[in-house]
Amino acid sequence: MSRAQRKAEMLTEAERLIDQMLDWTDQTDRPNLTQIEIIVLELRRQFGKTLAENAIAAQETVQPVTAPRCPQCRQPMQSKGRKDKTVVSQVGDLHLERAHYYCPPCEGGLFPPR
Repeated sequence: MSRAQRKAEMLTEAERLIDQMLDWTDQTDRPNLTQIEIIVLELRRQFGKTLAENAIAAQETVQPVTAPRCPQCRQPMQSKGRKDKTVVSQVGDLHLERAHYYCPPCEGGLFPPR
């Protein structure tokens, strides 16, 4: 995805969250500070997650020149393509797409680090 496409995606999400905030203020009669903080923190969490996922997706995927070796039997592993993976981060659960390898003798899988 190009920089312009990534920017457009983030701007679309920012606009959605701004609309959500404006809708909330239109529908909430005389909110107190705690209510305002709760909605602002939730919207910030959502946008932070979008920014993190966008930054991770933009990173160049570094594929090993040769297949990685199995950590148990040291045999070359076979590529199983790309798989979705969810990781827990400081900004929430992030959904990533990572290379996945399989070891036929050990029947084990591996998501190597980028």
